Amino acid sequence: MERKQFLKSIGSAAAFAVVFPCLHGCSSDEVSDNEGGNLEVPTGVDFTIDLEASENAALANEGGYVLRNSVVVARNLEGEFVAGSQVCSHQGYDEVRFTSHDGGIFYCDVHGSRFEQNGTPINQVDSAQPRPLKIFNVEQNGNILRIFE
Repeated sequence: MERKQFLKSIGSAAAFAVVFPCLHGCSSDEVSDNEGGNLEVPTGVDFTIDLEASENAALANEGGYVLRNSVVVARNLEGEFVAGSQVCSHQGYDEVRFTSHDGGIFYCDVHGSRFEQNGTPINQVDSAQPRPLKIFNVEQNGNILRIFE
C-alpha cells in the first residue's frame, strides 16, 4: 500500500495524530525551553552602522534599536547611542532588546532579566548572582556609528 492510500484509509485526524509528533520532533525550527541558551557573549566587536541606511531607521527615534552582530544598538531616551550584548548574561539567550520602560533599559524576555544602560543588573531572576550585561563603546562620526570594545 502506498503512503497516500494508507493515509486515506486511516482518515485525516488519525494521520495528523500519528504524523505530527514525528514531524515536530524532527523540526529544527522549533526551540524548546532547554535549547537556545548558553550562547557566547560577542567578543572582538568592531563594526559600523550607517545612520542614513533604511535598515537603521529605528535609530532615528529615541527608544529605537537595531540588532547587529549579536549587539543591540539603541538610541536611548536622552537621544544618545548605547550598545549592549544581545546575548543575556543570565543564561545566554540572544533575546536582549532595548525598551523605554524604567527610563530605558536592556531587557531579556526569556526570564525577565533587566539591565541598566551601563550593564548593571536591575533584578535577580533566580537564586544565581546576577551578572552585568556586556556594554560596548559607541562613537559617532557624522552619519556613521562605530560600535567597538
